[in-house]
Amino acid sequence: MTLRETIEKLESETLAPQAARSAETRGRDRAEPDCPVRPSYQRDRDRILHSKAFRRLMHKTQVFLSPIGDHYRTRLTHTLEVAQIARTIARSLRLNEILAEAIALGHDLGHSPFGHAGEDVLNRFLPSGFNHYLQSLRVVEKVENEGQGLNLTVEVRDGILKHSKGQHGDIFRKSRGGRALTLEGDVVRAADIIAYVSHDIDDAFRAGMLRIDDAPEDVRGFLRSRHSERLNLLVVDVITESQRSGLTAIGMTEPVLDLCLKLRAFLFETVYRHEKTVRQFARVEKLLTELWTHVSERPAEYVTLREDEPADRQVTDFIAGMTDRYAIQLYESVFVPRPWAL
Repeated sequence: MTLRETIEKLESETLAPQAARSAETRGRDRAEPDCPVRPSYQRDRDRILHSKAFRRLMHKTQVFLSPIGDHYRTRLTHTLEVAQIARTIARSLRLNEILAEAIALGHDLGHSPFGHAGEDVLNRFLPSGFNHYLQSLRVVEKVENEGQGLNLTVEVRDGILKHSKGQHGDIFRKSRGGRALTLEGDVVRAADIIAYVSHDIDDAFRAGMLRIDDAPEDVRGFLRSRHSERLNLLVVDVITESQRSGLTAIGMTEPVLDLCLKLRAFLFETVYRHEKTVRQFARVEKLLTELWTHVSERPAEYVTLREDEPADRQVTDFIAGMTDRYAIQLYESVFVPRPWAL
């Protein structure tokens, strides 16, 4: 028996009946020999972790554009926090924590530079529209590995696709058809909002953009607690409610779900649409619009074009993959005049 088979046997014996098992994956688009050491979801986790797109998350905006302070979140630290929360929930429910981690590490790979402001700009230029969760799926299926993709399992790709909620989307989809194929995918959906309603508020306090008295009265008590206490309340509630349901679904109690919805609305109203944020993102719009126009007029200078897809789709991949600082550097090199040197 190989080490991989030993681990798969351990999964079979110890995970909850509702958990996804590595040996029972729906497979990959391209068949591959099994690894003697790592089960399928662990291989997916490692491929994401070692991808170029994952490393670039370090220099992509979470909320604050290229923050100078050392303690503000970036898209990478957000992803790591989501992964850790997802693993905690999955482990407590005896679900497949490696699958949950793989989905969490890959869920934001397609995020554009400058956060949701960049996403809004690209959405206007691409005829089919732009959504970061669709782009995240495209990154692992088509963009990474010189156009070959990472050849991940169906379960990981499905979880990446279904993690996003936006401003008004349900935190937990009610219809079974709208939920992830696995409970682990729904765990990541919960972990994502738990992470950002906790750390985006934390960063906004640090930046002096928020005061507790600005918040609705019924969430002020939650905001007065420490960051670790806020996380613990939300995580434990998901674990407890999901256990209570017999793992028929991942969920929250009504009071905590209502709290999360109010926190999300509060963030959109007071942080994501704050005067300072909007002013900065207006500059982002100008920068990305001019970069898009410039690259679109001469795509072959920047992209190794393939014949199987339109050029604007490939230009979008190029711009969406940029870090904040690379986009700024490219803009300066193209549009900012330089002193003449003899």
